[in-house]
Amino acid sequence: MTADVVETAAPKPSIPKNPGRRELGLKATLLFPDRDIVQRFYVPLIYTACRTCYSELEPDEIFRRAVAGEVPTPKQQKLIAGVIESGHGSTIEHIVFTFGISGVSRTLSHQLVRHRAGVAFDQQSQRYVKFKDASTMLPTSIAEADPALRERYESQIEGALGAYDELVAGGIPGEDARFVFPNATRTNLVMTANLRALIHMSGLRLCTMAQWEIRRLFQLIRHEIFSVSPFLGSFLAPKCVPLGYCDEMGNRDGHCPIRPHKDQVLEAWAEKAKGARTLPVR
Repeated sequence: MTADVVETAAPKPSIPKNPGRRELGLKATLLFPDRDIVQRFYVPLIYTACRTCYSELEPDEIFRRAVAGEVPTPKQQKLIAGVIESGHGSTIEHIVFTFGISGVSRTLSHQLVRHRAGVAFDQQSQRYVKFKDASTMLPTSIAEADPALRERYESQIEGALGAYDELVAGGIPGEDARFVFPNATRTNLVMTANLRALIHMSGLRLCTMAQWEIRRLFQLIRHEIFSVSPFLGSFLAPKCVPLGYCDEMGNRDGHCPIRPHKDQVLEAWAEKAKGARTLPVR
């Protein structure tokens, strides 16, 4: 007689820890515009773009009325929200935000600059800037790992940066010495993006499936937009929020509960349709 084999289900992955609960040493600062410019002109400008499509009035007159308050702000916001939700995204490409981003790793910057449409970047050069004391990013998973593993990581980083110093001191051009830098090396950028691009980027990068560092960056970006306009900031959210469902392959097990996975939604819809077809005809 053999003993019964009890199979235990593999534990579900948990939602990644909120990267905002730790000080990561990175910053995102809104350089332009300030709150006064946003409050006075940004909503009227989007409103003008929206109304021009459906009005006999000339754009300058629509804009004048909006700025002067002849059209109440709530009415402007209602139209804008409806247009954004309908997917008419060109209307929000007319306003831009410029950020100073500092202390992020090269790992993050390689992800960030993949966003091209409606975005402009300028990044700190490793060719012309001498990194005498280059700071690096220490992932939380490594910081909390076995001390021997953390020590090995830190030793590798220190060795790379030490080799860089020796190469530069030995007359090797900085543009060649930088080849030893790890992806953990921190960098600074200036990023300008229109609102449509920011909404798209935030939809991807605020998702719990995103890497922790870039997710934290977009939490900071969202906070900066909220500080000058809670209305506009409200559109920066994980993509599942406006979609109403999650389309990430990595969340098919539903471990992130923000929205149901699309597989569940389609299954529920199919069951409902099946039930409707089996109803008796009277």
